[in-house]
Formats: sequence, structure tokens, C-alpha cells
Amino acid sequence: PVPSSPPSFGGPVTLNVGGTLYSTTLETLTRFPDSMLGAMFRAGTPIPPSLNSQGGGHYFIDRDGKAFRHILNFLRLGRLDLPRGYGETALLRAEADFYQIQPLLDALRDLEASRGSPVPTAALLHADVDASPRRVHFSARRGPHHYELSSAQVDTFRANIFCTDPECLGAMRARFGVAGEDRADGGPHFRLEWAPCPAELPEAEYRRLGLQPLWTGGPGELREVVGVPGFLEEVLRVALEHGFRLDSVFPDPEDLLNSRSLRFVRH
Repeated sequence: PVPSSPPSFGGPVTLNVGGTLYSTTLETLTRFPDSMLGAMFRAGTPIPPSLNSQGGGHYFIDRDGKAFRHILNFLRLGRLDLPRGYGETALLRAEADFYQIQPLLDALRDLEASRGSPVPTAALLHADVDASPRRVHFSARRGPHHYELSSAQVDTFRANIFCTDPECLGAMRARFGVAGEDRADGGPHFRLEWAPCPAELPEAEYRRLGLQPLWTGGPGELREVVGVPGFLEEVLRVALEHGFRLDSVFPDPEDLLNSRSLRFVRH
């Protein structure tokens, strides 16, 4: 449906950006006339069909709703004011480029320069992990001359991390304690295999089977990775620190930390 009347200056305008609602004014939206928003909402300009009212006077824009908060604040304040530790500048830059807000693009470049780091280039990060249970049998000593056959289930995990950003790949390897010389193929990925030791499996038997745990963290804060959620949480942490955004989750997007595959992109 087409709005019964165009929005007016001075009155509120409600935007639905990727499912998130924002209320503002035409003065704010048109602060930079040469931007895409300035052109969309310029007085006398017909509202494009893609911005037709979605009921209740809401105008829909199919972009990242979370990042639009910072776009709107820049339009209101005329300066970039990001929270401490903000790690999605690459995403915000892509959104600023879409809306063609040149002053915001300039502010983001200045921010990167002040941090003493180059503007991140486009990159892809993919993490796959698979778990397989394994029943192992062993002789358990119950007395001086008494042994009995026992068994335990060992969960073995295999993961592959692929990343086209060497710096991020190096951070991943460091996070999981993988030395550079361990990479045999020399490509932009590395593999991990680990199996936490079950309480019922003797340590000697665990070592005899050639199994090993996986640790993460730095000196004095080492933590054992005992399953898929712990592994993917560390991958997510490193990815966000390097400006990546989550692009897809398999098989269930609603169960991020129990998935089998995560794909990240950086524009």
C-alpha cells in the first residue's frame, strides 16, 4: 500500500530497518542531502516503491537493523560515537557505503587510523566441527590380582577452520595453541582433533589410545574445550575481534553454539 500522504518535516517518521523499528524526523534523515537517505526523503521526492508504508506509517529498508542505530546517531549528532570495544566497524562501514554517507565513511577511516590499524580487507572465515562417539574397552584393575573388562564412551571432535585473512587465521591458531609449523599443507586453514578424557577412563589408557585434549586461552587462564559449544564460542570471539560478521549457521540458525558449521564474512 502507498502512504495516504507523504511524511512531513517536523513530524515523526518510523523506519523498519531489517525488522528493527526506529523513530526519527525528516530533518535527521536528510541531514546529508547527497546521501541515499537524503535523496529518499527529500521534500517533493516521490517515495520509492521499496519504501512504501508497511502499515502504521512504517517505512521498510532491507538492511542491517542493529547497525542502523549508529547510522542514525551519526545523523543526529554529526559525529561518530561508538561504544567502547565496538568490534563491527567493517559492517558499519558497509552500511555507511550503502547509504552513501561520506562524512561517516571519513569518520570510520579516521577511527581506524587512530587505532593504528589498517582498514580491514574483505575476507571469508568458515569453521566446521563434527563430533563422533567412540566406545573403548580396557582392563580395569579391581584388586592385586583381579582385573575386569570395562568400557567408556569417548567423544572425539574434529574441526576445520578456513580463513582468507592471515592475521585472523594466526589469532585462531594462537587461541587453540597450534604452532605454525604444525600446518603441513601451507594453505589458509588448519585442522584440530581432540577428545576429552572421560572420568571412567584411566589416564594411562587415555594416553595409550593416542587421545589428547584441546585447550584455549593464554598463560594462567587455560581452559579445556570439552565440546562443540566451547569450541564455537572461541571461534565466534576471535571472528568478532577481527571485524567479521556471522553470515550463516548450519543446520539450525536458532542454536548457534550447537551447530556444525559457521560462516563469517567481512566486507
